[in-house]
Amino acid sequence: MKKLLAALGVFVMAGVMLAANAATTTPEQVLAFFNKYVSAANSYSESITDYYSPNARIIRVVMKPDGTTATVTANTKQYFNQMRLGANIAKINKYKNFYTDRKITKQGGDFKITCLRQPSTSDYKIPAHFVIGLDANGDLKIKEEMMYTKQQKFLKYADKK
Repeated sequence: MKKLLAALGVFVMAGVMLAANAATTTPEQVLAFFNKYVSAANSYSESITDYYSPNARIIRVVMKPDGTTATVTANTKQYFNQMRLGANIAKINKYKNFYTDRKITKQGGDFKITCLRQPSTSDYKIPAHFVIGLDANGDLKIKEEMMYTKQQKFLKYADKK
C-alpha cells in the first residue's frame, strides 16, 4: 500500500511540475525555440525532426490554379519521409523559408505563432501557423504546423473521397 501511495505521489508531483513549467513558459522562450527551428530547417539540419512532437499534425493548404484550396494533412512519419526526399533538391536550389509578421498568442497550455511565409524561390507571402507547447518531458515541441502552398504535388497525398 505504501508503494502504491508513493507511486501516486510521484505521478501527482510530475503533473504539478509539468503544469508549473507550462505556466512559466514565456512567449519569448517560444519565439526563441521557433527561431532555432527556422535556422535548423533553413540549414537542412538532421535534427529538424527533433523539433516536432511525435504526433504533430502537419497541414498543407494547397492553393489551386483555379483559386480554390484543398487541405492535406500528414502524420510526422509521412512528413519526415517527404522532407528527407526533398532535402537534396532544396539544398541544390538553396531553398529557405522566411517568416514575417509573426504574432504569438496563448492557446490553452500552448502558444500559436501565426505568420506569413515567403519561400526563397518566390516573391509572394502566404499564411502559416505553428502551435508550440511542452511535451511530457517539459521540452518545447511543434504540435501543429500549417502552411499554405502553391505546390500542387501535395495534392497526391490528399484523401480521395
